[in-house]
Amino acid sequence: MLPLLLTLLASPALAEDAPAALDPAEAEDDGPRWTITVDPLTWAIGYAHVQVEGRLSPRFSLYAGPHARLFDGVLTDGHEPFLGVGAEVGLRWFPLAKAPAGPWVMARSVLAGLWTTDGTDQRAVGGYSSVLVGYTGILGDHFVLSGGAGFNQLYYRVGDYGPQGPFIALHTNLGVAF
Repeated sequence: MLPLLLTLLASPALAEDAPAALDPAEAEDDGPRWTITVDPLTWAIGYAHVQVEGRLSPRFSLYAGPHARLFDGVLTDGHEPFLGVGAEVGLRWFPLAKAPAGPWVMARSVLAGLWTTDGTDQRAVGGYSSVLVGYTGILGDHFVLSGGAGFNQLYYRVGDYGPQGPFIALHTNLGVAF
């Protein structure tokens, strides 16, 4: 359902914004249109993401990138012998600023193939979807610092391993803008 919502929101008919909605000073300075970031918080809990984000319109951006669960995180209770590899996609709406900087509302999803490494050879498809609010700052025209919080519904389970259910969603990103 979330991928369908993301597709609809990213469609050209919905993503177009009236030029009058922008501050005239903003219209003159186009600013960065792309970012490449990593999320140090998800890396700390065992999930690696690299996100490439591009402005779709003045008020919307779309990001996508690889996703991997490669190791136990600092919050993992003991060793969980499973791995996961997939993709992440997210759509951000910037109601008060020009994408990709300023306050935003975001919907994101991850879909991944999961497998155990404990000799039981179990496999599953897992993932999660989140809705968050946050802020992205671009410092010195190139350094990206972003954070947000919201709701996360996880089904990232294979065999007896991995998280499942509702959780708090947190977002922290560092990277570059161009």
